[in-house]
This record gives sequence, C-alpha cells and structure tokens, in this order.
Amino acid sequence: MKTLILMIAAMGALAYAGPGKGYQVGDKVRDFELENVDGKLVKLADYGDKKALVVIFTCNHCPYSKAYENRIIQLQKEYGEVAPVLAINPNAPTVEDDSYEQMKTRAREKGFTFPYLLDADQAVAQRFGAERTPHTYLLKRVGKEWVVAYTGAIDDNAGDEEGVQKTYLADAIEAVAAGKAPEQPNTKAIGCTIKWQ
Repeated sequence: MKTLILMIAAMGALAYAGPGKGYQVGDKVRDFELENVDGKLVKLADYGDKKALVVIFTCNHCPYSKAYENRIIQLQKEYGEVAPVLAINPNAPTVEDDSYEQMKTRAREKGFTFPYLLDADQAVAQRFGAERTPHTYLLKRVGKEWVVAYTGAIDDNAGDEEGVQKTYLADAIEAVAAGKAPEQPNTKAIGCTIKWQ
C-alpha cells in the first residue's frame, strides 16, 4: 500500500512538473496556430517574409510580466519590421486575471501593437519548454524553417528599466539581422512560474 501511495504521489508530481526540456538553440520550431485577442488565428507561417520573430510567453497577473510590458512594446516599435513580437499567455484558465477576456482588456489598455495569443491547452508552451513569464525565444528564418537563435531573459534587470545594462534580446535581434549568431544565445529567464493545469 505504501508503495502504491508513493507511486501515485510521483505520478502527480510528474503531471505538474511543467514542460520539460523543450526547444534549444539550433532546434527547428514547429508551426502553431493560436487565437489572438482580436479573435483571429495567428501562426508562424504568417511571418514567412520576416528574417526573425520574437516569441514571448507572458501574462497579465505576474509582476515581472507587468514590469516588462513597456519594454516589449518598445521592442516591437524598434525591431518589429525585422523581428515582430508574438506574445503568448500560457497560464491555466484557473488564473482569473489571465483569462481571455482579461487579455483583451489588458491589450487594449496598454495599446499592444503585436498579437497577444492564448495558449489555451498549454501545448505550445510545453513544446517550447517555457518555464516562466516572461520567457523569450528569438527565432530566425533558415530557408522555410524557423530555428531558435536565442532563449532566456529580455534583459538583465527585471525590476528597474533604467538600471538595465545588458539588453540580451535586442542584442540577439541585431546579431540575427546582421546574419550573425548571438554572442550570448542563452540566458536564464526570470519571472513567475507558468501556472500549469
């Protein structure tokens, strides 16, 4: 009986262990299709004319995500022609502030100029291996494929935008735009853990 209880507990732990390894730098990324806050479906294939694409797993309620909203808006403004932003909310619907209706409200209030997508079944976040909000992936176009060029944090100071010294994501975008590999292709994503179902 004790063995059975331990096995059930272990299975439960695995069920909530999050996404696992996910995509690494150099991996090809499978296309996906998610609903935007405007009700339209968005997929990677829609961006076939772009050199790069920024995928950011973020949400409404996390203080880290809120702290980065203006920086994400600025990234879209500065680099959107080369590497447009796709923001994805991966959190379970049990988090009320992260509901689809609240996503629409947040996007409208902040004036998002990029898609804010709902990963309703969390399959895309699991495939990517996203762990936190925000967790960033820079994809580069290689032929007809999307390949991970950078993953991790947006910059080195979540708490103080004025105190940022290293702009990891912007540096990676500029490198890819110049046909180079990012000097620092991996950093640690800092933020709230994704709320898995």
